[in-house]
Amino acid sequence: MLTSSPFAELSASFSPAVMQTYIVIMILLVAGGTLFDIIHKKSAKYFFQNWRNSKKKAKQDVGGGEMISIAVKTAVIDVATSAEFCNQKRRLAHLLTMYGFLIYVITTCIMVFQYPTPSTPAPAILPQLWTIGALMVCLGGYWFWFFIRVDVFAEGHSPFRFVQADIFIVSLTLSVTLGLIWAYTQSKGYSCKDIMLGLYLLTTTFLFVSIPWSKFSHMFFKPAAAFEKRVSEANGTRSNLPVPDDKPKTLGDPRRQPNNY
Repeated sequence: MLTSSPFAELSASFSPAVMQTYIVIMILLVAGGTLFDIIHKKSAKYFFQNWRNSKKKAKQDVGGGEMISIAVKTAVIDVATSAEFCNQKRRLAHLLTMYGFLIYVITTCIMVFQYPTPSTPAPAILPQLWTIGALMVCLGGYWFWFFIRVDVFAEGHSPFRFVQADIFIVSLTLSVTLGLIWAYTQSKGYSCKDIMLGLYLLTTTFLFVSIPWSKFSHMFFKPAAAFEKRVSEANGTRSNLPVPDDKPKTLGDPRRQPNNY
């Protein structure tokens, strides 16, 4: 499991073209679901309207060099290190899940498209990274789900309480967990490997099909919102977009809003 690609072993039952087509369909579902979510919730319209208003009310110009600097700060601080989270446990869980998911997805694509069969064995580092990425997602996802969620930690609800906002984290964690179980049962030759594969594909498909109703598209909108906020601060206007959680909120602060995440 740690030295060979589980997808290469799967080629004995399925053509590599089937696996590759499946991944392409999932990518199209991400693009289509995100566009639908943006149009349905009018987040893009709101963003560009707010951007235009900010430019009209600007008290000072923001030059090209400063704009690049702001973009770099947004990428490094707001995206790469998730600085909007003031709760360090939430921040760490988010980073584990985010980077684990990136490692998991990238290595999956490389193994399926570049090393689809045992005749073209993948370097041992790829299945190892795939496993590490999956374990990071599980660690961050389960830690968040059972111990960090606001409705569990602060409000005392059952950790098994499920609402629409939980679709993404639940489907992602289950998909990756079942992926690990499938890879293990396949490497050991257990008879339940086909069942695990079916469950893995089912939860993975649901993860991407449910994008219009989950928080998946937030990973694309939040960097844009953080960038707009930094630009509006630089040009002297105040943004109407949500303020990151890097500043303490008092009970009377209008920025204080209930958020399960």
